[in-house]
Amino acid sequence: MSEYDTSASPPPPPVTTAAPQEERTLALVAHLLGILTWFVGALVIWLISKDANPSKPFATDQSKEALNFQITIAIAYVACFILTLVSFGLLSFLGFLVWIANVVFCILAAVKANNGETYRYPVTLRLIK
Repeated sequence: MSEYDTSASPPPPPVTTAAPQEERTLALVAHLLGILTWFVGALVIWLISKDANPSKPFATDQSKEALNFQITIAIAYVACFILTLVSFGLLSFLGFLVWIANVVFCILAAVKANNGETYRYPVTLRLIK
């Protein structure tokens, strides 16, 4: 063997938590409700999970992450509306792009949450700590 031969070891397994199924389901619902209800669904799940049992951190963490992302999406929609007005409608497609990104990232987050993995949305303002 030469020094340039690489024996690639398998990648480490994904980091999973020992979250019970109930918490994973709450996290899944919090992420998916963002598609239909914007921030309202994630806010309700976050308020329920943080007050119900503080020993269940997974559902609280993921619903807070979903809430932060939906607030960021709402800000993006406002920015798209302003840009559409300023450009006299030339940038009206931006709202559709934000919607597509919302759907894709919410589905990705829901799948990860259902597997018990924590998910962090990219380019999200972390307003709720």
